[in-house]
Amino acid sequence: MDTIAVKAFGTQSAEANLEQMQIDRRTVLEKDVEIDIMYCGVCHSDLHFARNDWGMTQYPVVPGHEIVGKVTQVGSGVTKHQVGDIVAVGCLVDSCRSCNSCQNDEEQYCPEWVGTYGGFDKHLNSPTHGGYSEKIVVDEGFVLRVPKGLDLAGIAPVLCAGITTWSPLRHWKVSKGSKVAVVGLGGLGHMALKLASALGAEVTLFSRSTNKMDDAKALGADHVVISTDDAQMQKAAGQFDLIIDTVPYEHDLNPYVATLATNGTLVVVGYLGPLDPMLVTVPMIMGRKSVAGSLIGGIAETQELLDFCGKHNITSDVEVINIQEINTAYERMLKSDVKYRFVIDMKSLKD
Repeated sequence: MDTIAVKAFGTQSAEANLEQMQIDRRTVLEKDVEIDIMYCGVCHSDLHFARNDWGMTQYPVVPGHEIVGKVTQVGSGVTKHQVGDIVAVGCLVDSCRSCNSCQNDEEQYCPEWVGTYGGFDKHLNSPTHGGYSEKIVVDEGFVLRVPKGLDLAGIAPVLCAGITTWSPLRHWKVSKGSKVAVVGLGGLGHMALKLASALGAEVTLFSRSTNKMDDAKALGADHVVISTDDAQMQKAAGQFDLIIDTVPYEHDLNPYVATLATNGTLVVVGYLGPLDPMLVTVPMIMGRKSVAGSLIGGIAETQELLDFCGKHNITSDVEVINIQEINTAYERMLKSDVKYRFVIDMKSLKD
């Protein structure tokens, strides 16, 4: 099929820096929406994928799955969007549309879901490329409406960091009076605090350091518990209906399980891999406590989140960078040197 050439930033190997390159996008099909990308968030997954930390990257790769932009062209069969609309694209650009997960608006659990990058474009018969680029072409079913009046750079991370924390808040029915705790104050953690607070929950941050207390309170936390302080952890025992664990590296979950209330659940959203030390099941059995996992959210749930953000004026706290700064941003991200998410102003790629 016909393609268009666009400028992008990507890498040719796990060891190489990201640099400018040219990629092909498909020309607009009947149900496609062409988007001129204005902002793209920078996610930890981008870094992991670029450096092949998960062992499945096909090169070249262009990361980026927190995309906000303007519609520049639509296919003849598109009904949901029109030229000039401000729209967003998250981590998914396709799925099988027919399995139980897809039928229940949980495309993220479809065995054939297509990632915004690192997936497979069945039209081009080649890997998908993400939002570190001028334009993207996406089926209208995976393009989201952005409410008016929101900071567009701040909305970008909502497409991943936001939905990753919103989905468990909704699944476990958090509402006014729920007691929610968040482990870790980074890109995901700061969104979890904002969203849980806006839902009316009593919100606690677990942190290893005391220097995040003021920031946590400003983001919506009612309390901060220092997880390295045994006395504070003991005092927190048996309290929480839901704990959202956003920490992206291996760590001990057992101290947090002890702080769950009866029937409480700890949801892991930040770490992929084996647990060490292993879970001790006694407190789980004695209180019917659960440890679960959750992956982003479906398209309908992501739209629900964007609409909620519009109603409550919620966006991510971001540092806007030029695309030429991406390699430095990756190094800073590894040191947690950002509050709380980098977002690329894609005008810098056009310039």
